Amino acid sequence: MSAPVTDGSIQAPIRSIWVQSDGKAGDENQCIAVADALGCPFEARHVAPRARFVWAMPRGPIDPREHPSRPDSPVRPPFPDLVIASGRRTVPYLKCISRASAGATMTVFLKDPLTGPGAADFIWVPEHDKLRGKNVLATPTPPHRFSQERLAALRAAPPADIARLTAPRVAVLVGGDSRHHRFTAYDVETFGHRLEHLAQTARLMITLSRRTPKLLADRIARLKDKGPHLIWDGTGENPLAAYLANADAVVVTADSTNMVGEAAATGRPVLVYEPSGGHRKISSFLDRMSELGVTRPFAGRLETYRYEPLDSTPVIAEAIRALWQARHAGKSGES
Repeated sequence: MSAPVTDGSIQAPIRSIWVQSDGKAGDENQCIAVADALGCPFEARHVAPRARFVWAMPRGPIDPREHPSRPDSPVRPPFPDLVIASGRRTVPYLKCISRASAGATMTVFLKDPLTGPGAADFIWVPEHDKLRGKNVLATPTPPHRFSQERLAALRAAPPADIARLTAPRVAVLVGGDSRHHRFTAYDVETFGHRLEHLAQTARLMITLSRRTPKLLADRIARLKDKGPHLIWDGTGENPLAAYLANADAVVVTADSTNMVGEAAATGRPVLVYEPSGGHRKISSFLDRMSELGVTRPFAGRLETYRYEPLDSTPVIAEAIRALWQARHAGKSGES
């Protein structure tokens, strides 16, 4: 994506943002990450179209029950300066907002909307997606909420349970079964065995996912008997940010590109275990992370190497801000 040209004479702040999704955590968290990076207060708006309208999305109309004229509509005015949306169900709502606001609201969509670059004023996609256009920005990793400032603060003042762990400390991000990957019995035993081997020389800080199958969760739970490792049980605040900030390396399962992208923000070795299955887009992403020196396969041992932390969130936010300034100044162009 080419950067819009601005003369710097007018700096128009973004005063209001809607974060729009159907409530899926993965979609909403990415939108919140970009809103945070823009430094503007935001309001979460969840769309909930009925099934017969969902079937036609992203190309079909919004559910009339959620029309802006309805008092309980998730897209009722007054409209914000900016809407950041993700998830195919939100695509028709973005177009509705643009029409209803007479184009005054700038629309942003994260990931491929599947309807082409005209779906929003600005679109972000990961590099392994094919969508391109003048208003499309592609980056190696997805947006996330683990800014360099947040990680540095947690590194300077780690929680007590982490501070008690001796180095080296390894964050372990465990996903689970997905549309493209499956943890077979072989995967469970192989991954568990490699973690046990690593636990002989490092202290592990482990988070599980809602998708983690019970067989895998039970296998990992056995690590409690191998030393003073931390395993988050899902209660209380998620310690993932603190784990990443204070890790000397990160082990992550390949079923989630989001988790790999979050780990890449640390500048620490990212060791990847890929369960059975796969998909060409995920393979392309992992190949790119390897090319950039971020990832290596997880073989059950600690590895030490460094790279510049890879964080696309501020890049995405600055591109959005530049387009906003160009629109406000009534100018557009290419550098």
